[in-house]
Amino acid sequence: MHFFIETPRLILRDFMADDLAAYTALSQNEKYQRFYSEVDCSISKTTQLVGIFIEQAAETPRSKFQLAIIDKTSQQLIGTAGLRIETDQQASIGCGIAKAGHAAEAMCALVAYGFKQQNLHRIYAETIANNKAAIALCTQFGMREEARFLEHRYFKNKWWGTVILAILKSEWQTNH
Repeated sequence: MHFFIETPRLILRDFMADDLAAYTALSQNEKYQRFYSEVDCSISKTTQLVGIFIEQAAETPRSKFQLAIIDKTSQQLIGTAGLRIETDQQASIGCGIAKAGHAAEAMCALVAYGFKQQNLHRIYAETIANNKAAIALCTQFGMREEARFLEHRYFKNKWWGTVILAILKSEWQTNH
């Protein structure tokens, strides 16, 4: 049985081989590529990643949930969201999405899954400091900035700062 989370407008589910073309198209979107290296957006890398996502879904116990975001109305893949469980009841989270307005719905559902079903203590996100949309998204569902690293990543021929945002289960429960 495949994993899925349903929200009012979305389905978050395991990747399937049939998702490769849509995921590749997403990774080729100019807006999507702004904060990813050229290598990470290459066709060979997206092919490799879909294979990895499918393999991770079969692992037992499962610690990586890299999910396809499907728009219920169009039944099209519009993005990906991931929850990667680490030691000590912590996990990292992230998403890449082409359709504005759906990221918050997907991420809120994934955070709720992490705290409710996986009994996580803390969920965090790391993003490029220039990615204002990702930072706004994380703060929208209660994450707060924990750290800011200057010139922490080098790609696209320049140094980029990164930001770590996080939320504790106790903070999330207060607002949900």
